[in-house]
Amino acid sequence: MFYFGVDYYPEHWPEQRWREDARLMAAAGMNVARLAEFAWSRMEPREGEFEFEWLDSAIGILAEQEIRVVLGTPTASAPPWLMTEHQDSFLTRADGRRVTYGHRRNYSPTNAAYREHSRRIVTAMAERYRDHPAVIGWQVDNEFGDRDYQAEAFRTWLGERFGSLEAINERWGTAFWSHEYTAWEQIPVPLDTGGKPNPGLALDFCRFCSDSYVDYQREQVEILREICPEHFITHNLMGFKYDLIDYFELVRDLDLVSWDNYPRGFWNIESDVDHSRMALGHDAMRGLKGKPFWVMEQQAGPGGWDIVGATPRPGELRLWAYQAIGHGADGIVFFRWRTARHGTEQYWHGLLEHDGRPGRRYREIQRMGSEIKAIGERIAGSETRAEVAMVLCYDSRFALQVQPNNPRFDYAAQFHDLYRALTREQVAVDIVSPKTDLARYRLVIVPSLYVLSAETAANLERFVTAGGVLLVTARSGVKDETNAVVERPLPGLLAELCGVTVEEYDSLPAGVSVPIELTGAFVAGVNVSGARNGADAGSGAGSVVAASGAASSAGSGSVWCDILAADGAKVLARYGGQYYSGKPALTVNRVGRGAAFYLGTVGDRVLLEGVAKLLLERAEVEPMGVAAAGAAAEGATAAIVPSGVQNAQRFPEGIEIVRRFQGDTQLLFVLNHAGEEREVNLPDSGRTLVGPEVRDGRLTLPPKELAIIEGDGARSEAATG
Repeated sequence: MFYFGVDYYPEHWPEQRWREDARLMAAAGMNVARLAEFAWSRMEPREGEFEFEWLDSAIGILAEQEIRVVLGTPTASAPPWLMTEHQDSFLTRADGRRVTYGHRRNYSPTNAAYREHSRRIVTAMAERYRDHPAVIGWQVDNEFGDRDYQAEAFRTWLGERFGSLEAINERWGTAFWSHEYTAWEQIPVPLDTGGKPNPGLALDFCRFCSDSYVDYQREQVEILREICPEHFITHNLMGFKYDLIDYFELVRDLDLVSWDNYPRGFWNIESDVDHSRMALGHDAMRGLKGKPFWVMEQQAGPGGWDIVGATPRPGELRLWAYQAIGHGADGIVFFRWRTARHGTEQYWHGLLEHDGRPGRRYREIQRMGSEIKAIGERIAGSETRAEVAMVLCYDSRFALQVQPNNPRFDYAAQFHDLYRALTREQVAVDIVSPKTDLARYRLVIVPSLYVLSAETAANLERFVTAGGVLLVTARSGVKDETNAVVERPLPGLLAELCGVTVEEYDSLPAGVSVPIELTGAFVAGVNVSGARNGADAGSGAGSVVAASGAASSAGSGSVWCDILAADGAKVLARYGGQYYSGKPALTVNRVGRGAAFYLGTVGDRVLLEGVAKLLLERAEVEPMGVAAAGAAAEGATAAIVPSGVQNAQRFPEGIEIVRRFQGDTQLLFVLNHAGEEREVNLPDSGRTLVGPEVRDGRLTLPPKELAIIEGDGARSEAATG
């Protein structure tokens, strides 16, 4: 079943309104609602005294309209009586002070008393609703949050992880600055008041904070799993942008990944929304477990607490929701149902206005609800298939928070820039962990793999040797797992694989960039190691250069420049300025049946798009909507553009194409994020499920409109692994 619904807070409204709310939800085609994740004080108004009758009534009213319920455990915001009684349960900030009561997410996830109270409310809820036919699942807490600078819990974690002070001193190299510890209580947390911390301590503290939430969640999951074994369990994550918890670890205990998508939050009053940023969020969340996900909070109106963000333009709510579905969502839940009259989020708007009126936004979602009723069964359970993967490394992300290397060296921004360069070519991308088996992919990108283990290095080498194409970027292989700089030439454990040595590096000031000049080898770069499985790569690589500009220029690099020596690698581009003018900037090294590319700088859009074209051509990855060679019947919906990246049609700005598969049936999503009408060349074959029809080989999409086309699809060898 495809789930389509809303986040609902019946405790905010008189009970006599609830039936009208349920009626309007059903009229909008909704079949699910999330309840209760901020209702602890209403369910347990005094310690140990539970009042669930109001929630029973709300669930029952929704069930009358055939609306199922996901219940949230309410531990993200404790009632006043709990926090007054347990002052030590407040989270400790980076300045060493405890937060005070008045907001949400103000608890310490390691506090024993808070955990005891959490277990009690979760157990009471689970026992109450274990057999309720309308309840289908649970969301644990809400948007796990800030780091807790709690020293005693950190020391306990270190003791369990490393066993002895001798191991800690060796791991962190505490002989530096005479910081060798002789008692556990001497170990600090990296407070702001302590200055710049030991990098090893700081990275382990980041890991501890992440593990604290993983462990706190696990306690609730175990209760729910035992009492409600038939219900699914999820947590609403915050997408790719959130960088304080290792999400790969957090989701291990969950049945389903869900996340909260706010393209226009109160922080974004821009007129345009970068659709690739939303797409990256969806792909990153899908990649956590490699299967369909939910959007548990999909923006429903202007966001805001004290400042009101821009109002979503007509068509955007529906477009954003369908984009999520195209990237793998099997559930869309809008936040929120009705805009709150009280509290901090008075201006975080819902589908209904403060006065409960259904207006333009409701009608837009009502339209989508009728569409989902017609096509939801075709979508639910379908899969995405990608031949390209990007490796997301939380250890590297944490370590670069500790030492950014350059004030503008932004891991997330670089990751997004590379992702955007790939997806502008209309290819599907999976976001995976460093431990993922990469055999199913043709092309793998590892942006700034700053902290590198021997296990990950071996995984990448296996991938390339077997015929894969790999791109490694600047500041990779710099640190080991203890956050110590490696005792070997950079890029460390990847130096031999990439066939390069970093002789030195240059951290560039703001506003300074270095031209990148192509070599003659760039034209032949795609053929440097032969195609996948050892076959000849074929011709046509020269057009890659033509597509990215003149053969002598390929954009520029900034922020950071690795000054390379080619140790067996072929040089594809060189720096065109600074004292290292003429030194390699982009190389490729043949290893086994595959090829390892190394990009030594933070590239601009021109450079990254040129590199993306080269990599895709070398890896024989077709644009989105193009079937594997010989796989689809002539004229099938899959054959949207001519085979071969070098001949691929440049789609109009703002057009995004994604696809899902039900067996051999393809669902092609063509989305127009632009504010103007766009035309896309498509074959006339296939059945249009949503949106305008394809006529005479053209699909005309009005602003913020989309089409979903069902047709024949084929699964490539690379996608099946």
